[in-house]
Amino acid sequence: MNNLLNVFLMASSGGEDGGMMNIIMIVAIVEVFYFFMIRPQQKKQKNEKKFRESLKKGDKVVTAGGIHGKIAETKETTVIIEVEGGMKMKINRSSVSMSYSSGDSEGESEIKETK
Repeated sequence: MNNLLNVFLMASSGGEDGGMMNIIMIVAIVEVFYFFMIRPQQKKQKNEKKFRESLKKGDKVVTAGGIHGKIAETKETTVIIEVEGGMKMKINRSSVSMSYSSGDSEGESEIKETK
């Protein structure tokens, strides 16, 4: 941070070339923000949207609230998930945060104590 401040101060006192250096530095900072912050977030949102559109009956999912269930029915903006005990819940597609495979069932995911 301190080095960056020094570069800005040196560039502004350089005369005619100082203005050009400032512009180059600002462009470089904008590029860094775009490639390291904005672009990955857009890619993540695109993947989440694709995932939610591909939900189908029988998929095991976890909601944003942490509820685990299996999709019993899908509609345009909502899904009905079946949770333990046969109870069914109607939730928005946007609330589904991720899916989990059959290998991640409750019995297999318990932490085993070592002796």
